[in-house]
Amino acid sequence: MTDSAGSAGTAGSRISGEGRTVFLLAHTGRPAAIRSAELVVQGLLRCGLGVRVMEQEAVDLPLPPEVELVTESTPGALDGCELLIVLGGDGTLLRGAEFARASGVPMLGVNLGRVGFLAEAERDDLDKVVDRVVTRSYEVEERMTLDVIVRTNGDVVHRDWALNEAAVQKVSPERMLEVVLEIDGRPVTGFGCDGIVCATPTGSTAYAFSAGGPVVWPEVEALLMVPISAHALFAKPLVTSPTSVLAVEVQNGTPHGVLWCDGRRTLELPAGARVEVRRGAVPVRLARLHHASFTDRLVAKFALPVSGWRGAPH
Repeated sequence: MTDSAGSAGTAGSRISGEGRTVFLLAHTGRPAAIRSAELVVQGLLRCGLGVRVMEQEAVDLPLPPEVELVTESTPGALDGCELLIVLGGDGTLLRGAEFARASGVPMLGVNLGRVGFLAEAERDDLDKVVDRVVTRSYEVEERMTLDVIVRTNGDVVHRDWALNEAAVQKVSPERMLEVVLEIDGRPVTGFGCDGIVCATPTGSTAYAFSAGGPVVWPEVEALLMVPISAHALFAKPLVTSPTSVLAVEVQNGTPHGVLWCDGRRTLELPAGARVEVRRGAVPVRLARLHHASFTDRLVAKFALPVSGWRGAPH
């Protein structure tokens, strides 16, 4: 689902920035991010937009005094902001997604890492990013999330969410994790493995991809369940309806496991724990600058060989 944030403008065109504020989140541990943040802030201020930054990040950034600082990293920190700009690699972008989901503010990612599927622009596009933000020449796209529930002895002990994936993994390197998989209340199969990845289409190019899962186009509404190094004949990636409920049960007598949500939030899973994954109630909104298809993005990000392609005859 997409909606337009404004009509496209030519380079150099301007919409009044009065009363408009952009929140900036950066990986300040990288020199490239610090320099990029400085350039973005200067460009936005020059065009009359307000800029807001977390106080703990501002310590490492050369910011002018007119930048607004906030002390608490809560959804309220983005109150009144029309956009969240995130500068960094995948980890920083996933951190930004936490702010975007909680606040409902669209996130525009600038990739300073390697692949960066969540990012909409690269480091060399900073001038374009500023111009598109100032002229509101971007569209907003909603991405499916996951709601995650952990039960032990039938009781809910933890709730979480993920944009990319919820992964149940083994902890002990010398022993496999014994699990049983369930879809829509019915058992599918059980085996020993290194883990199970439950992913969204957005996450299909992240951890699920590394585990051998399929690439799913973002506009496809589906849930993925991808085994990691499973010792079984039937251990194939599964793609289900977006209304399905996926469950992974950690078997008794097996070493405890661990739940990772987007590789950022973790919870220990004792033997007997049950992890339920369903479509999230709250999406993450992403700002898009380009109309390029996901196919073109896939080819560019993975540098896929397409030389010799002639296309359909006209």
